Amino acid sequence: MGDDIETATSRGRETTVDETQVIRVRYWAAARSAAGTAEDVVDVSGPTTLADLTAEVVRRHAGTRLPDVIAVCSVLVGDQPVGTRDAAAVVVPPGATVEFLPPFAGG
Repeated sequence: MGDDIETATSRGRETTVDETQVIRVRYWAAARSAAGTAEDVVDVSGPTTLADLTAEVVRRHAGTRLPDVIAVCSVLVGDQPVGTRDAAAVVVPPGATVEFLPPFAGG
């Protein structure tokens, strides 16, 4: 298999995930706790915005603290910090990894 294909098992049958058609969303610390998972995989048909991606993961975790936690997170798209840029203007390509990192104490 190519580097962009991952094999997964779903209900006893093998399926494939085309890494170029998904965005991996990783949660750290309090975001992981709020989401109840370390990672979501979001299917996409092309580039999306960080705002739309965030809305999708919030929808998936409705009724949790995730929206409040994400609101204070630093965000990386790939290895690039988003900083104060408008999430609606940040393009996330298929195959990317987005990470939500809550503030934490220590050094």
